[in-house]
Amino acid sequence: MSIDLGAALRRVKTEKRSTQIPLRPRNTLVAAEDIPPAGRAALMLDTNVYIHSAAGRLPAAAAALVDRGLLFHCTVCVAELATGVANANPARAGWKAMRDHYTALIAKMPPTRLLTPGEDTWALAGIIAGTLARCQNFAPHQRKECLNDALIYLTAAKAGLPVLTANRDDFDLIQQLAQAGDFVYF
Repeated sequence: MSIDLGAALRRVKTEKRSTQIPLRPRNTLVAAEDIPPAGRAALMLDTNVYIHSAAGRLPAAAAALVDRGLLFHCTVCVAELATGVANANPARAGWKAMRDHYTALIAKMPPTRLLTPGEDTWALAGIIAGTLARCQNFAPHQRKECLNDALIYLTAAKAGLPVLTANRDDFDLIQQLAQAGDFVYF
């Protein structure tokens, strides 16, 4: 497959973006509380869902979605979790428990529900992250975080899945540039 950077640039229209993009009002976005309790929603989880869940900080509405959902996972989230485990101090109390938790969690992810960004997704995610970094005046670390979020969002969108995330602001901005996907925030 060849990557058509020109098509991705035309899709985002990055040259027409020169000012800061405003966040939309919360009531115009989908919150976890807005999802009816009946049924089994298919969702892709953002990295922060795993972290909030492990820490016991997942709000009830989000926990209910996770408990009854058909869950999909992204290799970008696996990389972020692995980075967090490797970056934590192994001498710290609780490190082994954290390591074991995330090792078991990742091992239980069904291969058929573990999605990987394709080549075209990488290019589009780079354009979105670069455009947002410029327009929102992101710091260098925010650019990298935005790239990962754009990869997760676009991978989910390509599979027809909404992303469950605690990161409403960044996913709102990403969605304004790549309108094909959806996300649910908590």
